[in-house]
Amino acid sequence: MQNMKLRLLLVAGLLGCLLIGISRSEAGTPTDDLLARLSAITALQGDFEQRQFDEKGSVAATSSGAFKLLKPDYFSWEITAPDNQIVITDTESLWHYDRDLETVTRRPVAGSGQMAPLQVLGGDEAVLRERFAIAQGTDGNSYTLVPVANDPGFRQLSLRFDGQQIIGMEIIDSLNQRINVAFSNVRSTALTPDDFAFTPPDGVDLFDYEQ
Repeated sequence: MQNMKLRLLLVAGLLGCLLIGISRSEAGTPTDDLLARLSAITALQGDFEQRQFDEKGSVAATSSGAFKLLKPDYFSWEITAPDNQIVITDTESLWHYDRDLETVTRRPVAGSGQMAPLQVLGGDEAVLRERFAIAQGTDGNSYTLVPVANDPGFRQLSLRFDGQQIIGMEIIDSLNQRINVAFSNVRSTALTPDDFAFTPPDGVDLFDYEQ
């Protein structure tokens, strides 16, 4: 269960970081092309199906749900099957609410270990250029990112697009396990910070980890 929660946070952090604004890009390289696609994204919501594979390539777990985001600071990743939990980030906190266990965990965004991928990829074009080797697939719509410095907690990240729309991602973690996420019903939409407001429900166990 704990490993599943950590992987949930990893996927949420990764998707959030990939959709945070990156300032400028020049034309030419796979990195430039990826930056241009990411910079076109402002707000999205949609559905996802996630499959986790073990080191032998067998499906170890599956889940599905919905996500929404408003860059640069707001993200929601909600699993509705087989269990029921949600991760929400705002300008200050990362919330994890497990409805089945009736527990809420809050961590500050700054310094949160689960947000390391967000910190590596999120805010600075120079970081992406300097810390990752990026290759573009022959179809022109997929990218593979391999860390070359300051290990962010995963070995490889692959992104799939349909034009400017992100349709999937795959993470190979530090244990060589693979997480595949397929997105559907993805749409640009008008969102506000109020759409990401979260207050712990009455009666839950709250674990608050201050920075």
